[in-house]
Amino acid sequence: MATMKQVAERAGVSISTVSHVINNTRVVSDDVRRRVLGIIDEMRYIPSAVARSLKNDKTHTIGVLVPNSSNPYFAELIRWIEEAAFQLGYNIILCNAHGGAQKQTAYLRLLMEKRIDGLILVSSGADDEHDLLPRHEAVPIVQLERALRGLDGDLILAGQEEGGYQATRHLLDLGHRAIACVSGPADLPRTRERVGGFLRAMAAAGLDVPPAHVVHEEFTSAGGHAAFMRLLARADRPTAVFVTSDLMALGGLCAAGSAGVRVPAQLSVVGYDDIAGAGYALPPLTTMAPPKRDMARLAIELLTDRIRGAHAPLRSALLSSTLVVRASTAPPA
Repeated sequence: MATMKQVAERAGVSISTVSHVINNTRVVSDDVRRRVLGIIDEMRYIPSAVARSLKNDKTHTIGVLVPNSSNPYFAELIRWIEEAAFQLGYNIILCNAHGGAQKQTAYLRLLMEKRIDGLILVSSGADDEHDLLPRHEAVPIVQLERALRGLDGDLILAGQEEGGYQATRHLLDLGHRAIACVSGPADLPRTRERVGGFLRAMAAAGLDVPPAHVVHEEFTSAGGHAAFMRLLARADRPTAVFVTSDLMALGGLCAAGSAGVRVPAQLSVVGYDDIAGAGYALPPLTTMAPPKRDMARLAIELLTDRIRGAHAPLRSALLSSTLVVRASTAPPA
């Protein structure tokens, strides 16, 4: 790998001149600049990002920490974050905190060692998993979907409780009354908020929810399959199910097919997240669509403003999810 010294020797200039060309830290004649850049391209010299950050105090790198990058929802959110960052001249370092607080803490420390300019934190773990989070870091932070106690940063929320309410309201408006809810582990904030919206909508309609009609499993397709099999085996089988994750809903649709239950003729299903595969399920899945692209764009805008020195008070933004009606819901038979 070529070095800055070799580039300087080949171009017939000093090492400091090469540094000034790369970092734009001093006026260099057009002729010298073109010659140096030509040699850099010819020798495929790659400047050290660490060295440049020490000189400029910026790496143009943003850390992104998510709970589980294999979940399509988070994968799609990452895509929009990366696109918004790239348009503003920033790269991202992605860390997947799936596995608990110890791993999350280790990755946060790693990101700080990499001299990131800012951090986007998407946190969805249990409340007691965040006691080990480093506090008062020296970089600006934007939190998505949840505010962690004691961690200063701008906050962007997507109205998860309201989304659960609207999804359930859609089933109620179709005429369903025996509505069940399938969700992830009960100790996760994402679960509490979305299930809370479901319960609020049912209460507003004057309907009781039997405890057995709220089923908790893992936030996976396998978890959704298992939850639906339990519900469909009951004598008081529901006519509709609100599922707080599209990934779980896809497993649920598979379980319904295996049990000979036709969707939506015998069972309506509403998901949440509007992942790319939701529109290609059989039948295409009605779902709540969080504003993933808008969340990502706003997160990058807020973060880069902080990186560039903005000292405005911390901001909190609440965006709305949208119901996308497809073929998995219909009035009860």
